[in-house]
Amino acid sequence: MRSKILLVTAITAFFATHSAISQNKWADAKITSQPVSGTVHMLEGMGGNIGVSAGPEGILIIDDQYAPLAEKIAAAINNISNTEIKYVVNTHYHGDHTGSNAYFKEVKGSTIFAHDNVRKRLVKKEEHTHAELPVVTFQQGVTFHFNGDTISVMHMPAGHTDSDSVVWFEEANVLHPGDLFFEGRFPYIDIDGGGTVTGYINNVTKLIGMLKDDTKIIPGHGKLATKADYQKALDMLVDTASTVKGMKAKGISLDDAVKRGLGEKYTSWAWNFITEEKWVTTLYIGQ
Repeated sequence: MRSKILLVTAITAFFATHSAISQNKWADAKITSQPVSGTVHMLEGMGGNIGVSAGPEGILIIDDQYAPLAEKIAAAINNISNTEIKYVVNTHYHGDHTGSNAYFKEVKGSTIFAHDNVRKRLVKKEEHTHAELPVVTFQQGVTFHFNGDTISVMHMPAGHTDSDSVVWFEEANVLHPGDLFFEGRFPYIDIDGGGTVTGYINNVTKLIGMLKDDTKIIPGHGKLATKADYQKALDMLVDTASTVKGMKAKGISLDDAVKRGLGEKYTSWAWNFITEEKWVTTLYIGQ
């Protein structure tokens, strides 16, 4: 009996500690902002980077990170401009880009835009709420004429997921490609969410072809970037995909491909979520 009591006490203590750590994580999180170009700003915090168009006509934001950060995000936006947050654009369905949808819809009265598949995939989540769902969905894209800029939201073929959109600010010369760009690190390609390695590479190639040399890029994750940074990421994608494809063509198993790895050249691209092992696995099964 005593051992059972001790076990229950230990389990209770574990979950209490885990809960406290989780709460501290959100409490300690900071949202920082920086101007990018024209009316465009970039917010960094936990989750995907947020793009902000702030001007006399109001505010449009691209992605909104996790739900527990919603008020901090709103406060950071208010420091840029205290005008109405009219529109939210989701670049894809992942929770670190859509988590605060419900807050901005219900509390701020914002209208949420996204590709059809964003809504479809969010609806399939057992724990989803109606408030987090996009209100306006599209198949190919939508254009905002807002704050003196032409803001084009364009759906891309399956790459990171099957719900990807990118946002192009024509006058400001800024691209927000969502998670079609992980600056300086291996990307996450959500194969279960409709993503493909080939599609990801094709999309990045197409996007780079649209850019000017001085275009500024708000990546889905990472620091504010340039066309040269994006090209560096594409070169990595093409080279590592070719390496793993070559191993697979020779009949090398996935386990052996992981053991061989990609060499020291790409050590710095690995990170806590996408290790070299996970990236090799993605390239092996996702082509």
